[in-house]
Amino acid sequence: MSTLPQNRAGLGIAFVIAGIVAISINDMLIKQLSGGYPLHEIVFLRSGIGILFSLMLVQVEGGWQILITRRPVLHTIRGLLIVVANMTYFIALAAIPLADATALFFAAPLFITVLSIPILGEKVGVMRMTAVVVGFGGVVIMQRPWADADTLDASRLVLLLPVLSALTYALNQLMTRKLGVESKASALAVYIQATFIVVSLGFYVVAGDGRFAEGVENPSIQFLFRAWVWPADGDWWVMIGLGLNAAIIGYCLSQAYRMADAATIAPFEYVGLPLAVFWGWLIFAELPVWEVWAGIALILGSGLFVFLRERQKARIIARTPVMRR
Repeated sequence: MSTLPQNRAGLGIAFVIAGIVAISINDMLIKQLSGGYPLHEIVFLRSGIGILFSLMLVQVEGGWQILITRRPVLHTIRGLLIVVANMTYFIALAAIPLADATALFFAAPLFITVLSIPILGEKVGVMRMTAVVVGFGGVVIMQRPWADADTLDASRLVLLLPVLSALTYALNQLMTRKLGVESKASALAVYIQATFIVVSLGFYVVAGDGRFAEGVENPSIQFLFRAWVWPADGDWWVMIGLGLNAAIIGYCLSQAYRMADAATIAPFEYVGLPLAVFWGWLIFAELPVWEVWAGIALILGSGLFVFLRERQKARIIARTPVMRR
């Protein structure tokens, strides 16, 4: 059996688009539920249902033995980074528009470029670094440092949460790139969902009675520490949909990055930005203010430039003849 990585760009692009569509639906549903349920309860139910679907896929891809890994510590660290990335992002969703949070999260490729220098020892040229600076300029514009705090939709700390989410997501991606992962897509999804279940149960033990949310008006803190409640009958279908979505997201994104080069498929993740604007307008009657539109344009443009520049450099390297010794 060949140990060379797959490079099936067409399928990789299809999987990443399917995963991003599922993510946009997932974010919209979680924002809808954020006013009545605690985040750790939603995460527990979503991951508990999602892991069942993922275990079915495990059977299709090879059976229980594919869950055995030689790198349990690596998978645990990856899982915890994804948990932090998701929970900081979802906490922000309770207080700010969907498009704002999504655009700020897309600073992740910029973080990946900057952090690849000290972590991976990569060289980043002037053009890519200039694009990164422009992209972070978009992040600053969306933070509106010139505005009075009372005029903002949420506190500046909440506005920074999607940026923290982007940073932890970038660290996860860099760790994966540096250490490598030898697992099926369904197994990767199971590892992540199991981590979510363990962490959310830990939150339930510490804060499941809601004592940390008493007397608190901040919607993000309420979302994080609100007491667990039994889901309403109509919400069970939403929870099941979130669980199915979790399985689709975990499988599709893992499969996409297993099947094709990251530089080829990563730009298609930006499909999530117009989808976030669409769901915000359709479900929550939200449209971005001009600062957000400007930030989206700068982050989107710089992120795509970084991806395309990396892809161009990869092609140049591929065309360079290998000198035999």
